[in-house]
Amino acid sequence: MASTGPSDVVELRSDTFTLPTPEMLQAMTTAALGDDVYGEDPTARELELFAASLLGKEDACFMPSGTMGNLAALLAHCPRGTKALAGAESDIYIYEAGGASYCGGVIVEPVANAADGTMALADIEAAFPADPDDPQFALPALLCLENPQNRSGGRVLPLEYLAEVAALARSRGVAVHLDGARIFNAALVTGVPVHVIAAYADSVQFCLSKGLSAPVGSIVAGSGEFITSVRRIRKMLGGGMRQVGVLAAAGLVALREMTARLEDDHRTARRLAEGLTALPGVTVEPVETNMVFFRVDTRGLSQADFMTLAWAEGIHLAELGRGRIRAVTHAGVSDADIDRALAVFRRILAPAPLAAASHHS
Repeated sequence: MASTGPSDVVELRSDTFTLPTPEMLQAMTTAALGDDVYGEDPTARELELFAASLLGKEDACFMPSGTMGNLAALLAHCPRGTKALAGAESDIYIYEAGGASYCGGVIVEPVANAADGTMALADIEAAFPADPDDPQFALPALLCLENPQNRSGGRVLPLEYLAEVAALARSRGVAVHLDGARIFNAALVTGVPVHVIAAYADSVQFCLSKGLSAPVGSIVAGSGEFITSVRRIRKMLGGGMRQVGVLAAAGLVALREMTARLEDDHRTARRLAEGLTALPGVTVEPVETNMVFFRVDTRGLSQADFMTLAWAEGIHLAELGRGRIRAVTHAGVSDADIDRALAVFRRILAPAPLAAASHHS
């Protein structure tokens, strides 16, 4: 697939910069359509049922975005005045504009994430009041997980950990929601089908518009009763989109043709990480998926200067959390693009040549 954007740009800010494939564009022009708010768009329904089957859930709902998907899930799970526990480094807590609190009166309480993305079970337990009958305390109604965990370096949560968290939630009588924006990347790393990961959560959100390359959309999956609530909330939030099969058609191609190729993105990420590790003043975090987090610490060159110089040469990077740079590989980034980016980084970080000594006759 052609690189996203102009040929002289290597776009590493996010896998949201992927462009739809020719197959997606063709499918969008021939999709059977109806009014999805009336439940009559056949292509949207086909996508929802296919996604639900992949995740091992009863039903699913097509959403305009992952942010709306997570928000609808939190509002469906949590009565007003209750708490949703989420990682302090999670997208739900940091990057989704406080929507659950603003729209639903739900308190999102942060729980510390370790470097590998996990939350200690003891820390989760500590978020539950010792006396649930004490009216001073808001009660947890939901436990949110993120897999892969973005700000922890795209790290993948082990199945054993997911099982422990699910058991803890069951013992406390709360549901588990999985922000699985890149769940297919997690499944590749874990070596299991996505339904194995999804089984540890009552509801799952995943994105079609990141590494899977669809232009728009996410899926929320769960029980039939839960998805009925999600549809009502989607309408309330303005997400009823009428002939949405135009977009759902691209999502079907994404799920049928783009999941296996994510391994290419993991490989190019490793290629980038290995190259960065060899550069002076660069510290690279462990890489498991398609994300490479690194820091540049070189005398006389700030990290902001490094990114500005890279941008000037067509290498687009972004800072993400605590002074780290994130580079994300995707279908628009080739091996040649990685090599070009590394060549640019090498030039930027090369020590300045010593001034030639003056010669006198």
